[in-house]
Amino acid sequence: MVSSDRLLAFAAMSFLLIVVPGPSVLFVIGRALAQGRRAALMTVAGNTVGAYVLVLGVALGVGQVVERSVLVFTLLKLAGAAYLVYLGVKAWRERGALRAAFAEETRAAPHGGLRTFREGFVVGVTNPKTIVFFAAVLPQFVDPGAGHATAQMLLLGLVFNLIALTFDSLWGLAAATARTWFARSPRRLSAVGGVGGLTMIGLGVTVAVTGRKD
Repeated sequence: MVSSDRLLAFAAMSFLLIVVPGPSVLFVIGRALAQGRRAALMTVAGNTVGAYVLVLGVALGVGQVVERSVLVFTLLKLAGAAYLVYLGVKAWRERGALRAAFAEETRAAPHGGLRTFREGFVVGVTNPKTIVFFAAVLPQFVDPGAGHATAQMLLLGLVFNLIALTFDSLWGLAAATARTWFARSPRRLSAVGGVGGLTMIGLGVTVAVTGRKD
């Protein structure tokens, strides 16, 4: 398995990458501002599971295909970007109903949480930057002499996702706490819901226009 020094080095690098807000954090913050704490945490959970599916894909060799194929990378990038824009437009259109949604948040039906989890999962599993990162970085920390390279990459991916789960949750909780202050005024709450929607739309556009050019 992975030696302790390699594991610690990978954890340190992962921490440095995760602690700075990136696309997944911005998505969680947008969801927290638009829908609150529960939605933010379910989004984080779904996003984390989606990211680990990418780890599985890399460990099984799919990551190399995406890394080397411009077409596959572009299709995956555009799919993820389109989904982010869709969620952002939806949040923007529903911003006027946020006060009622806030009042009903604690009584939300179970399927609402599952739907939010699923949306977070889709965003996580269609993030092309994540799969390219895993494909490029995970193999660098594998010890060929220790054997079981696939198991080593799965362990490294688990470490990355646990760190991401922790810090993404903290960002989501912080944003949801700020949302509570906005909830004291219907106009402020509507405004913050609009900001959350615009954040997701902007993130989707950014994902669509950035990335590999080769």
